[in-house]
Amino acid sequence: VRQLMKRLGLYVTQRVAYKVTTKRKFSDAVTDNLLNQNFNPIGPNEIWVGDVTYCKTNEGWMYLAVVMDLFSRRVVGWYIDKRMTTDLVSRALIKAYNLRQPPRGLVFHSDRGSQYTSSKYQKLLRSYGIRSSMGDVGACWDNAVMERFFGSIKHDWLYKVPQLTRAFMKKDVAEYIRYYNLERLHSANDDLSPVEYENKFRKVSEFI
Repeated sequence: VRQLMKRLGLYVTQRVAYKVTTKRKFSDAVTDNLLNQNFNPIGPNEIWVGDVTYCKTNEGWMYLAVVMDLFSRRVVGWYIDKRMTTDLVSRALIKAYNLRQPPRGLVFHSDRGSQYTSSKYQKLLRSYGIRSSMGDVGACWDNAVMERFFGSIKHDWLYKVPQLTRAFMKKDVAEYIRYYNLERLHSANDDLSPVEYENKFRKVSEFI
């Protein structure tokens, strides 16, 4: 196989191993794991998940915070910046809340990074009536759906073109999220895009 690949000019690329990007300040409190790897809620705005990943440009690193509705795998909020701060994840959550206006009692699941365990972020969750849930330390499978999204945006999109500037990456991320929500088919959604899956759910609910 190696000889055939060599003749054809093919080569293998491998994904970078999972890396913890956030660490908790031990003075901050953690919350219980309310998700327990239950990645299939029965309706929208029941469980959201959030995480941060790093993306490299020729101008330096960018950090992308995402909020996803687990029901449809739809990205409902995101924010990208050159600094990984509490403000980064807060802006992503604020965008998600303003878009969805979820009922009180929604569960938001994240890791135990300092941005999520900070008193400022926990206060924001409480002001929205959102219940905080946190996975175990270094347990990427506790947020597997989000990890898969990050793998897709990097290896299916961002890594395929040179990311020369931070401004270009921000635009490219926005393009992918639009594609992801509106067009990309998901086996978990009966081969529908997140938006199509939610629309189908609403139509069915109207007749119940």
